[in-house]
This record gives sequence, C-alpha cells and structure tokens, in this order.
Amino acid sequence: MSFLDAAELKALGLAGYGKNVLISNKCSIYGAGRIELGDDVRIDDFCVLSAGNGGIKIGSYIHIAVYSSLIGRGEIRVSDFSNISSRVSIYSSNDDYSGAHMTNPMVDEKFTGVNHQPVFIGRHAIIGSGSIVLPGVTIEDGVAIGALSLVNRDCKAFGIYIGAPAKLKGERKRDLQVLEQKFLASRNKEIRSA
Repeated sequence: MSFLDAAELKALGLAGYGKNVLISNKCSIYGAGRIELGDDVRIDDFCVLSAGNGGIKIGSYIHIAVYSSLIGRGEIRVSDFSNISSRVSIYSSNDDYSGAHMTNPMVDEKFTGVNHQPVFIGRHAIIGSGSIVLPGVTIEDGVAIGALSLVNRDCKAFGIYIGAPAKLKGERKRDLQVLEQKFLASRNKEIRSA
C-alpha cells in the first residue's frame, strides 16, 4: 500500500488534519473541504469518503480498512479509537425505496425523497466487515458490530450487535477504557522524552 506524501496530503484541500495521517493513494475523496481528520488516522486502498454539507469528522487513532465508504449529505462523525473494518458502508443519506419518489443522483432532487440524517460513531466502536450503517444511527462508545450486520437503529454503549437488522447479543468488557489511559500516558511520555 502506498500512502500520500506530505505535499499530496496538503493538496487534497482537507478542512483539517493532524499528525501521522496515512491515506492510500488509491482512496477516493470528494468534498475534501468538508472532511476533518485527527491524529494517527489510516485510510486504506479503495476507500471512498464523499462528504456532503454535513461533512465527515474523523477523530484520532482511527483505522478505515480497504473498500469502505463514508457517504452522504448528513454529518458523519467517527470518534477516537474506533475501527471500521473492510467493506463497511456508512451512509448519512438514503433514497426512499417506497416507490413514492424516483431514485438516484442523476434525477432532479424535486423528484426524489432522499433522507439525510447524521451518523455518530462513538469511541472504541468497532464495525465488522461488510456491515452497513444507515442514516440517523448513533453507535455509542464501545459498541461492537458483528460482520455483515445492517445497523438501522441506535446501539447502546458497549453492546455487541449482530445481524440484519442488528440486534443486541451481549456486552463488551470495558477494560479498553483503562488501556486507553495507559496508552495515552505512554504516548505522552514518548513525546516528552523525544
């Protein structure tokens, strides 16, 4: 995998980005001026980030794996320490499938009934491979979404959700909150001694 160098990263015209940002040169970015990235972010090959009016805000210590997409007009927010596995699709816009409206972006908006709602992904959330997150969903801190799940409702903190539609199947340990504090302390110590 080849990542953009500093000049290429700057040339994207992102709204903002932190240190140690690794974006594949095979990643597609649309609406770059509405995309913000924190520190220590890695976005792999063949990902698509398409930010509408609401923008995309990605925190720090985030990995977005191959073939994933974050798309839509509503805001998409991914909080620190979250992980988006391969082939995950996160939508903040969705067509009306009822037949009451036409669909697809090549049709004038007055004939479509597209739903635009924000999507929020909390700290330490992990979204399993092949999962889909629909507009208006809040995935609270520590949630784990099993592979191939369809998330069409909010997910409560530290829940384990699986299926289509995703349903609560258990609860994650909260040890990772303690580990976060130890990790950050070790990073701060490294920075001070450098």
